[in-house]
Amino acid sequence: MSDWTDPLWLAEAHAWIHGELARLGAVATGPIEQPHARPWSTVLRVPTRSGALWFKASIPALAHEAAVVTVLAGRRPDCVPELLATDLARGWMLMADGGTRLRETIERERDLRRWLDVLPRYAGLQVDVADHAEELVALGVPDRRLAALPGQYEQLLDQVDGLTADERHRLRSLAPRIAEMCEELAGHGLPETIQHDDFHDEQVFVRDGGYVFFDWGDACVSHPFFTLSVTLEGQIAWGLDDVEGSVDVRPFRDAYVQPFTRYAPALDLEAACTTALRLGWVCRALNVHRFASALEPPARGEQLAGVAVRLRMFLAGPC
Repeated sequence: MSDWTDPLWLAEAHAWIHGELARLGAVATGPIEQPHARPWSTVLRVPTRSGALWFKASIPALAHEAAVVTVLAGRRPDCVPELLATDLARGWMLMADGGTRLRETIERERDLRRWLDVLPRYAGLQVDVADHAEELVALGVPDRRLAALPGQYEQLLDQVDGLTADERHRLRSLAPRIAEMCEELAGHGLPETIQHDDFHDEQVFVRDGGYVFFDWGDACVSHPFFTLSVTLEGQIAWGLDDVEGSVDVRPFRDAYVQPFTRYAPALDLEAACTTALRLGWVCRALNVHRFASALEPPARGEQLAGVAVRLRMFLAGPC
């Protein structure tokens, strides 16, 4: 486990922050705080006269986030945190404040309709950076494109723990179907692009009437619609009171796919969503396995347990 509270590491991080503040013509107006320290990343809060700034560092397996945000900011600076400084070798970022989390906003308003604005905005970002897919993979972003996914799925089944014998048998028997589903999705002709892979209301911030998307450490290059597994099935479908299946997700799905109608008719996109909702859980299982395997015990075992959970989500729907 990275010891984010180690005095030597903190001194190094503080020195870098103060150096970047000086370059920006800013100074800290109080002590740097550490409100967030998890086995895979940490966040430091830096008070300044113009408001709080935020420093983020991640373990090497997730350090490509700084490069991802840099690329996204080059095409859609309105959709990602304002980057004030980066150290791409170490995966460090210094960012402006993002505003208020969507979760708190929805809880206050008791209304999910903001997602109808968030989802097409996020989809538009995916469309706009699709021509950067190869660049993102070269920067270390995991490659979960359709051509690679079937082989990665079979390799994962040799490594994952926590499955029953019946679940493991069912998952292995579905390997040919995984390949077929990937071919089906490829047939719709949508570009493979950046995919957040953990897109929920704690990763979206509301600021100045717009929405900014944070926490790209889990991102991969994949079919764009894989996002919907976490966003629709994992969150929106549960509604305001956390009741499974209490919300009809179709309006949210339709809002999300609208920017993709330049590539295919709406009915084709609806069919693609049905397939992608299932395969998205395979993609999520692969990404959780990747970062969890890089952790030290006990966090490693705790997070690896989530791989089997995602594979069960895949099994829960029609394949």
